[in-house]
Amino acid sequence: MHLVSHDLLSPVPGVTRQLHSFHFGPHGAGKVYIQAALHADELPGMLVAWHLKRQLLALEQAGRLHREVVLVPVANPIGLEQVLLDAPLGRFELHSGENFNRRFVDLADEVGDRIEARLGDDGEGNLELIRQQLCAALAEHRAHTPLQSLRLALQRLACDAELVLDLHCDFEAVEHLYTTPDAWPHVEPLARYLGAEASLLATDSGGQSFDECFSLVWWQLQQRFAKRFPIPLGSLAVTLELRGQSDVSHELAAQDCQAILDFLTYRQVIQGQAPVLPALRRPATPLAAVELVTAASGGLLVYHAHPGQWLQAGALIAEVIDPLTDQVQRLHSTQPGLLYARSVRRLATSGMVVAHIAGEQVCRSGYLLGN
Repeated sequence: MHLVSHDLLSPVPGVTRQLHSFHFGPHGAGKVYIQAALHADELPGMLVAWHLKRQLLALEQAGRLHREVVLVPVANPIGLEQVLLDAPLGRFELHSGENFNRRFVDLADEVGDRIEARLGDDGEGNLELIRQQLCAALAEHRAHTPLQSLRLALQRLACDAELVLDLHCDFEAVEHLYTTPDAWPHVEPLARYLGAEASLLATDSGGQSFDECFSLVWWQLQQRFAKRFPIPLGSLAVTLELRGQSDVSHELAAQDCQAILDFLTYRQVIQGQAPVLPALRRPATPLAAVELVTAASGGLLVYHAHPGQWLQAGALIAEVIDPLTDQVQRLHSTQPGLLYARSVRRLATSGMVVAHIAGEQVCRSGYLLGN
């Protein structure tokens, strides 16, 4: 194992920040990238990463790692220090108001122009060329703000990885994940090992999030060149939602750590025999089929359904109660589906998303992510 410290752009004189990456296994034989807490107030993944660090060190010492594994346990030192009046605010940068997990660099056109005259009939050769040019293009980008420097540092670390795992969590939730339809056949074993209750698929959900800045660039290059040149799927990128914000325990972290290690063994990143694949809890569904249950007016939020509950169309999700007027707004599902996440707040405001239900019928389009 070796530790690399990456200097981030300083916001003011006298303040320094660094990003730390831990590198395990042989360099140059392929790469897996895992990071935690890009939304800095989402801590279950940070504990999973701590467990992974110890396990990966032991695997490296035993000579069982076939590829390099890069681990970033604290992916957002900027957000981690944003504590206002005892409340952690790790989802948005306070200076700009931007979501830390949006607006990563879109390289599809730039890299496409670089490689067009150099592509050939060898798919593996094209894959290596694209990875080289992704790294080269990112090396030339310059950050002008601390947030941009963080995004660039993370993207540079992961741009040539064959597998990217971004560890997040929701507010109150069961385990679920996000990936693309093209990646799903390869990611399904991970969903099985994790016991994911929902697997949500979209090619482009909007916002240029961390996982999609990798999967989308390969898809866009395939759309541009596939009729002329073979371009394999060069990056499997997955966002893992490790239940809810309060689900920080050694028991759960060890369980999720082992599931990730089992998946890496299944993919032959780790030498050994992978455990038999468990049953898939639920089939994957389109992200566009997720129903956002929204409060039309504000009031006390009283839930009648909990994460992990399968609901029929018309099921009562929650009540929003105005204690001054006695008005009670009842929120119902519109289609069958799994309630996989809900807000941690108990006072709703007008227009607030109260819960997410993974349905089967497409009901949304365009920008599919939350704030």
